[in-house]
Amino acid sequence: MKNDLLFNEFTFVTSKQWKQKIQFDLAGADYNNTLIWKTNEDISVKPFYHADDVDGLSNTSTNKTTPWHICETIYVADVEKSNIKAIKLLENGADSIKFIIPNPSVSLEDLLKNIEASTTIHLELQFLSDNFVIPANAGIHIHTDIIGNLAKSGNWFTNLNTDFALFETIVKTTNTLSVDASLYQNAGANMVQQLAYALAHANEYLNRLDTVMVNDAAASNDNVIASTAKQSVSCIFNLSIGSNHFFEIAKLRALRVLWKTLASEYNIHTDCHIYTTPTKRNKILYDYNTNMLRTTTECMSAILGGSDTICNLPYDTIYHKINAFGTRMARNQLLILKHESYFDKVNNPADGAYYIETITHQLAEKALDLFKNIEANGGFLKQLKEGIIQRKIKDSADKEQQQFNSGYIILTGTNKHMNATDKMKDTLELYPFVKTNQRKTLIEPIIEKRLAEGLEQERLKKED
Repeated sequence: MKNDLLFNEFTFVTSKQWKQKIQFDLAGADYNNTLIWKTNEDISVKPFYHADDVDGLSNTSTNKTTPWHICETIYVADVEKSNIKAIKLLENGADSIKFIIPNPSVSLEDLLKNIEASTTIHLELQFLSDNFVIPANAGIHIHTDIIGNLAKSGNWFTNLNTDFALFETIVKTTNTLSVDASLYQNAGANMVQQLAYALAHANEYLNRLDTVMVNDAAASNDNVIASTAKQSVSCIFNLSIGSNHFFEIAKLRALRVLWKTLASEYNIHTDCHIYTTPTKRNKILYDYNTNMLRTTTECMSAILGGSDTICNLPYDTIYHKINAFGTRMARNQLLILKHESYFDKVNNPADGAYYIETITHQLAEKALDLFKNIEANGGFLKQLKEGIIQRKIKDSADKEQQQFNSGYIILTGTNKHMNATDKMKDTLELYPFVKTNQRKTLIEPIIEKRLAEGLEQERLKKED
């Protein structure tokens, strides 16, 4: 703004002058204690941000917001029905489909029949098989995350060596690796942890793939081919988005900065595909329509943060089976944001916002420090096996839970402005709380849990 002709008539005001004016208006109250608050990420949020705050900071934008996709998820229980459903969803406004495939007997040819080749397709495989892969294709993304499966279930698909051997084969064919970092957010990790764990999670794969490709180059005596193979590898990050609007925008922007830094070290694609979904952690059972307000702001954060693909959550996802009305409402939220609110018309709308730029750099720096600490202490897998990652996430989740229980974190309709006449017991089609099943695991799994679960269980018990 300093050099903008529009403002030449005005005297430039420094951040120091603004702070002095605010302190004067506080009439003796302490500036730091009154107006500065600290987040769970240990970031101090100031009452105002100024051009001085971003002087010397590098540009964090590396992508455009215009190409973001509206995605719908389909669980493939029946191939023919799933194919018909996908075509119908595409006709009704979706431009991307994510198929959740439970077993390798599914025919991809039948599943994708009559779907335009230009449609972006995501395949989430609930199994591990090198027979169920297709060569690298710009329109088809295969999500294979063996470490994510370990973190969530507590077990490998088979064992460490077998899983990694199959994983390497799959990546060589698809040129894509996938990191599911949504688990960390839904389990209660703060944003610095989410970013650091996502990066350390990806680094485990890159370390392994780098070694494999170096060995392949030595065996074939062709470093050019090996280098080309490395450069073609790209990464998909799956993230969950919460309701801290500006911080969530900054989180996605920080992830791109961090990935660019890491990917450059391995000489692979410095851009990544970010697939986002609203978090389940703040969704509620009572006064459930307020969930639509939460998912709307969360989708807005994803768009403004530069997400490539957004899959919205139906307002009733925690207690109803998939139904036409819920999925239609979720899709329409994104359609309104894209076609009526024009959220696809402005590239990088958060650029130049001093607050967002500053938070982006603070999140990136703190996450990088935590990432370096993880690597210095043996890496992500080692800390996962030792339970360190789980303990850190639990500590963060417990802190957030205490803030909710005390009323510092408010979920309207649950711990504030409750409707005492709401009855939900007879409407539950799904069990909306954490399920505990006794089973043998190699490590302690990371468990997703909503903030409102305890309070909701008490309310259900009191229903007539």
